[in-house]
Amino acid sequence: MNRRSKLIHPLLALVALGAIVVVAAGCGTTTADENRGRVLFEQKCGNCHALAQAGTSAQIGPDLDAAFAAARESGQNSDTIEGVVKAQVESPRPDNGNPAVSMPRDIVTGQDLDDVAAYIGMWAGVPGGAPPEVPGGPGAQVFTNNGCGGCHILAAAGSGGVTGPDLDEVLVAGDSAAQIEDMIADPNAEIAQGYPANVMPESFGETLSKKELEDLVQYLIENTPAGEGKSGGKSSG
Repeated sequence: MNRRSKLIHPLLALVALGAIVVVAAGCGTTTADENRGRVLFEQKCGNCHALAQAGTSAQIGPDLDAAFAAARESGQNSDTIEGVVKAQVESPRPDNGNPAVSMPRDIVTGQDLDDVAAYIGMWAGVPGGAPPEVPGGPGAQVFTNNGCGGCHILAAAGSGGVTGPDLDEVLVAGDSAAQIEDMIADPNAEIAQGYPANVMPESFGETLSKKELEDLVQYLIENTPAGEGKSGGKSSG
């Protein structure tokens, strides 16, 4: 009994999910695509979990960097973390309707699960984790750094999130920089049709610097119909 407890104890630190955790032996997936896993994480997981490398900051579910930092420091490798993630996704705690302490079963499955688990295994708890540098200028980097693609479709960013509205459709010709800035800083002031309130964080007006917010707004103007007909914006042809 004591020996079994000693074996399990190091793995308990891997998942800070409350009193009940799933302990799983790690087994790396040789066919996993971590880059694809990052995109899937943004789309499927980033609206609940914070992960620095994904640029997500949601606090509905556990912060995955915090959850796995101690385990990584103690010598647990990426394969072990990957195995724990897969077990937790496949067999989460019973859903009690509160997403803060439970998540839906099989939110990703098959190859999608392999890719997401491998991605989390590679980056969760890694000191200094940060989103990769992307082309498109400073506004594109702000978009990536803050996990916007995990919730929104934007063709220019190659993002496919569906938690929030499609930016290629909701930002239309005539939208001004001030209007788009208001949409970011005060998202509940005007809710896009078909989407509930309180989905998008209301903190971007505070967490983004004035320069970052300006860069993001300009990037959106230049890469959506909002820029049509404006000097330096997206052309209509």
